[in-house]
Amino acid sequence: MRWLFVIWFILSVAYVARRGNARFTFGRQLSDHSTFLAPINVLCYLFSPLKATAYINEDRFPELAPLKANWKIIRDEALAVDAAQKISASTNYNDIGFNSFFKTGWRRFYLKWYDEPHPSAQLLCPVTTRLLQEIPTIKAAMFAQLPPGASLVRHRDPYAGSVRYHLGLVTPASPKCYIDVDGQQYYWRDGESVMFDETYIHYAKNETDVSRIVLFCDIERPMYFRWTAALNRMFSSVVMRAASSPNEEGDRTGFLNRAFKYVYAIRRVGKRLKAWHRPTYYVVKWVLFGSIFAGILYAL
Repeated sequence: MRWLFVIWFILSVAYVARRGNARFTFGRQLSDHSTFLAPINVLCYLFSPLKATAYINEDRFPELAPLKANWKIIRDEALAVDAAQKISASTNYNDIGFNSFFKTGWRRFYLKWYDEPHPSAQLLCPVTTRLLQEIPTIKAAMFAQLPPGASLVRHRDPYAGSVRYHLGLVTPASPKCYIDVDGQQYYWRDGESVMFDETYIHYAKNETDVSRIVLFCDIERPMYFRWTAALNRMFSSVVMRAASSPNEEGDRTGFLNRAFKYVYAIRRVGKRLKAWHRPTYYVVKWVLFGSIFAGILYAL
């Protein structure tokens, strides 16, 4: 049993690492969170009718049409939230999924996260949250802002159980404000949408003087069989829901984010160790990773 797991894990990681045209270096991929979820993600790829392409044809998701049809209303609510300075970075180490993005200027206001809409979102964005709730395949949503000069570093999202939808609300409509997915660039335009597979390596930059705001949604990846769809929903409801982050007091905070401030304290120690002596840092890092993997094998 444990050797079957080892073989499946190695094959899955190799597939994820070589998927697409853009690649991480061996060391970068080995410590990336997509490596640890590779065995689950490969199942999502194998049992989904979606083609293995960076950008996805929206015709496969006709249920999303009401979002584009109401984009001006959604934009007005997003602008009101922005005017109230609610599209912001987390300052309390309670956003494990996007914490690293805040350093380069990215901002967000959560509408829902694998659960009911946040109370703060329902209060400020009643039409948008209603539209989202009427589309069951939308598992998470937020207003995502990329101010002038901001960027997102090259990364893969960890879980392949969803695909990403962006609807342009306030955009520079310029090639200088773009997202690059697996080496292919797209720039946002007001009222236009794009879908892509966020488990390909991607990054974004805003080199204009206009702040970009999009409606950002995680859409459930379609599956061939009911049992694979059920497994995907079960994983999402347990693991992804645990990463729920609040906009303000009264919004739900998932277990992972309640624990994140303690985990981040350990991470800060690691950063100080890395600044002091990089070889020692990497020895400690790989010993820890090896211990975790060995513990999993022992449990099997």
